[in-house]
Amino acid sequence: MTGIRFAFGTLSILPVRITRWDREAARAGMACAPLVGVVVGLVAAGAGGLFILLGAGPLLVAIATATVPAVLTRALHLDGLADTADGLGSARPAEDALRVMKKSDIGPFGVLTLLFTLLAQVAALSELYAQGWGHGALGAVICQVAARLALTLAARTGVPAARAEGLGALVAEVLSVRSALAITAGVTLLCAAAGWLFGPGPLGALHMALAVVSGLLAAQLLLRHCVRRFDGVTGDVFGAVAETSATICLVALALG
Repeated sequence: MTGIRFAFGTLSILPVRITRWDREAARAGMACAPLVGVVVGLVAAGAGGLFILLGAGPLLVAIATATVPAVLTRALHLDGLADTADGLGSARPAEDALRVMKKSDIGPFGVLTLLFTLLAQVAALSELYAQGWGHGALGAVICQVAARLALTLAARTGVPAARAEGLGALVAEVLSVRSALAITAGVTLLCAAAGWLFGPGPLGALHMALAVVSGLLAAQLLLRHCVRRFDGVTGDVFGAVAETSATICLVALALG
């Protein structure tokens, strides 16, 4: 329960009280992060279903679905994505780039990145909802799971923190590589099983697994670049990794 409380308390606004704030709790929390994705995704899918009942078309349903994760996370992941884009786009040394990321305002790189990311998410969800509520709902859940699974994978040993303080420093390197990969494999298989049921069959399972893996690979490429650029990760980088994984996963599902 310590890990579940930590995961929901830090990765959502759900009323969950964090009982411990240390490395051991962070380790359990990052292992449980995909569970947060399941809950956030289900709420998002529910919002989409409600708008369908009210007679909305696929585009409006997609907008409603994409809004829920932003609300349930106080847009922290989107804010991290924007700050990371500004840091990377500044072309400054690591320390200066980190200072750019800590500023409260959002620069042009952040604005453009947010714009295209949200457009991609809404467009992909709209494509899925056009095929039926089940397709859109499943996409809403799976992409949120993929987002949090990317966080689990990013918290592995060998990915250091860029700062000595903050949430990024607390969760960096809390999981062994073996544990992170085992969780990643297990959750990906569960997503594939969902694809088998709703796909249906083996092609659905393969499509779902490839979508999750695509999101994770894109997130890992961004993570690797940020580690080289900033000499480690921050809370903003974790947010950027999550949004990247969710977006690419959705796009892969829509393209299928």
